[in-house]
Amino acid sequence: MRVSRKCLVAATVGALLSVSAVTTAQAEDSGPSAQRYQPEMVKALAKSLGVSEKAAVDRLDRQAAQQRRLAELRKKGIKADGAFFSKDGSLTVNAANAKTAAAIENTGLNARVPARGQSALDRIKAELDAKAAKRVPTGVSAWSVDLVSDTVTVEVNSDKSAAARAFVKAAKAHGAAVSVVRGGQALAPQAVISPGSPMTFNGYVCSVGYGAHDASGKQYLVTAGHCVEDLPDLYYNNSHFAKATNSRFALGANSVDMGIAAMDADDSIATAVGTWNNGSAVAVTGSKRAAAGAALCKSGQTTGWTCGQVRSYNVTVTYTDKDGGPDTVVSGLGSSTVCTEGGDSGGAYISGNQAQGMTSGGPEFQRCTGGVNSRGTSYFQPLDDALAHYGLTLNTN
Repeated sequence: MRVSRKCLVAATVGALLSVSAVTTAQAEDSGPSAQRYQPEMVKALAKSLGVSEKAAVDRLDRQAAQQRRLAELRKKGIKADGAFFSKDGSLTVNAANAKTAAAIENTGLNARVPARGQSALDRIKAELDAKAAKRVPTGVSAWSVDLVSDTVTVEVNSDKSAAARAFVKAAKAHGAAVSVVRGGQALAPQAVISPGSPMTFNGYVCSVGYGAHDASGKQYLVTAGHCVEDLPDLYYNNSHFAKATNSRFALGANSVDMGIAAMDADDSIATAVGTWNNGSAVAVTGSKRAAAGAALCKSGQTTGWTCGQVRSYNVTVTYTDKDGGPDTVVSGLGSSTVCTEGGDSGGAYISGNQAQGMTSGGPEFQRCTGGVNSRGTSYFQPLDDALAHYGLTLNTN
């Protein structure tokens, strides 16, 4: 039996479901209080930050205004070398010199002249990526550009392997530009065996991501690549709804965790993200990438609706294979303080009404016990990169 004329929500809205049917009326029922932001996003952010809902709205307003000013800098020919939000919600922009910093500050934004900046850090990160592509550094969890500290941060959970020791040595050769952090957990793609779950593939379960279409109008599900690595058929409540067509994830290789599946003609992905009984679904109006430090929430079939902040982009991680197979290096991820667990893979990340990406992975033994307020570490595949790679356009509300 097919899921005829029903919408599959872009992540789950009920316990133990990867997808759920909603009506058009439900998806559009946002109410007058959602003129700028939907109530569930405001409520979740307020809980996450421990502030009032008014303060949460004020923070979202400030972040949106600052990101508009950042976009205006580019139009004026003022070059920024990266930007990030600080804990108080203010945006700091990296400048190449004092003159550029002054021009940035004249627009009302904070500016600094860093010792390195994003361009220099990206070059170091690229060197480490190239080294990992030749030999997987098992025991090195992740490495990423951290604009706040102006370093490339390397997270190590074990340096027992020769490859890990060689990788850390190469990283340390860059001196103060690299920060090595030890004591983290091994990471893994977050799909788990769970028979009977709505979105199943070869005995595994993931959470549904976003819907998009190509130039001809053909509909696709955009998801984490490891969810569709073997190009399986996908099922919702034991009913076929999509067939995977592409994945850039491959065990033991330098992977990218993005993939797509062609939707059946009578099924579609709703343009709203489920919030797991934390209010109505959040409308998806675009896919503009949020800056580091921006508020972020995720919907997934295991942990439901959890919120936090964007940490950084251009992150590379090493995923450990739970079945004893080869470890895998995955690049091009975003990192966040949003808590996730196994089975959340493919689930939708959203900031305001802007779709951000799909859950890729996180610490193997992480547990999200605080609901929306849970704090943790997770990695997501940025949606804008996946859309660009596959030549797709996001379906919006």
